[in-house]
Amino acid sequence: MSVISQPAASGAFEWTDITGPTEDELNLVSLKYGLSQYTLRDCLEPDHLPKSEDLGDIHFIISRILVGARNNALTTVQEISTKVAIFYNSSFIITVHRLPHPFLDKLRKESTGNTQPFNTSDLVTRILWHVLQSYNQPAIDLSDEVDNYEVMMFHQPLTPTMMQDLHFIKQRASICRKLLMLTGEILSSVRSAGTETAALQDVRDLHVKLIMLFEQVHEDVTNLLNIYLSLSAQKTNQVIKVLTLFSVFFMPLTFIVGIYGMNFEFMPELKARWGYPAVMLGMAAITLAIYIWFKRRKWM
Repeated sequence: MSVISQPAASGAFEWTDITGPTEDELNLVSLKYGLSQYTLRDCLEPDHLPKSEDLGDIHFIISRILVGARNNALTTVQEISTKVAIFYNSSFIITVHRLPHPFLDKLRKESTGNTQPFNTSDLVTRILWHVLQSYNQPAIDLSDEVDNYEVMMFHQPLTPTMMQDLHFIKQRASICRKLLMLTGEILSSVRSAGTETAALQDVRDLHVKLIMLFEQVHEDVTNLLNIYLSLSAQKTNQVIKVLTLFSVFFMPLTFIVGIYGMNFEFMPELKARWGYPAVMLGMAAITLAIYIWFKRRKWM
């Protein structure tokens, strides 16, 4: 665990940052700041969704930041993101997270060197901006990936792997969209003043933009999956059409051959001198008639 107590330049509040906490370590923080044990348990749940709570004079926030490299196999909330929990009021702020995040070190340096003091709500606004920024590049990457699959779908043979990859993209976009929608409740609970009001509005604008990006990705992937199924069905129909045409051509010929393949002793045609050529010409005529009929119907 890494605990850093850092007073801001104005001396208005104290910032305690905790990395990789255990239950015992959180209990110590709970005793110092009077935090609820039940709320602290939420900090240890790896798959807890974003939320916002008012605990008397303390405000509690759980946000989720995207982490790790792009991987199709990672499709759960816990696999693609990690929590950043925040307890704050006007006199202190506590950030709790499992993994180290460089932007927190950057903000801590800004808080100690800033000549214009800001309050805890302003600091929370900046933290949430960095949290939302973690969704920005993945949204762009997913959008570009969908565009590439759209080109591939119309210029390359369809493969089962293509459909599987699209499914993973859709699932990832769906999870990110849900996390962002839950984060909207957090942004609604944050209040800021002075120059930081514009910063909070920027965060909310970024939030709306990201939701739209992931919704667009989700919608595009859904359309591509439908197109994939339609193209697959069209390809199957083409194969069935060819097989049907062959069967129609050979069905009357097989019927004729079946008749003359019967082993009856008294069959008049068996004694005819021109019986074989006549039957062959008849079969050719039937085949030609079927071909002309199909052509006029534009089935070929």
